[in-house]
Amino acid sequence: MRLRPFEEKDFEVIKEWIPDERGHAMWCANRFQYPLDKNDFLAVLSDMAKKHGDSPYVVTLDDDVPVGFFCYSVNGETKEGMFKFVVVAPQRRGTGTAQEMFRVALAFAFEETKVNAVHLIVFSVNGRAKRFYEKVGFEERITDHKAFVYKDEQWARCNMIIRTSQRNG
Repeated sequence: MRLRPFEEKDFEVIKEWIPDERGHAMWCANRFQYPLDKNDFLAVLSDMAKKHGDSPYVVTLDDDVPVGFFCYSVNGETKEGMFKFVVVAPQRRGTGTAQEMFRVALAFAFEETKVNAVHLIVFSVNGRAKRFYEKVGFEERITDHKAFVYKDEQWARCNMIIRTSQRNG
């Protein structure tokens, strides 16, 4: 598995990974338009880069076709990295791809960007993702109850963290 910067051509693959509106909201908190639109997607990524220093990445197999996507930024003051918009190709879920993606992404974060910890946000209604993050070593740090409204639902937002000392590999 290889980590590389996102390229505009990758959008054509990634746009198929979020097939329904609720899943889209769980993935990006509606930061991107639904359904995904290339111009909007690229504009949001550009805006996030300017405001927060986010860099988008894909993970690929040998054929260079993306099987995972995420954005990453570093807070120099806290020495923490942050993953955003984490998603794995649906056909690759349950195959170990996400676990390998996180092994590669965390190695990049800790070894290349020299952070002491990495955190991410997951909605509590996304139990599968939350359990996965716990499995790879993230712990819940802060939960903001009633942080996000999706239609008639209110979702808690969980900030999860993994410190360099907690890494599973």
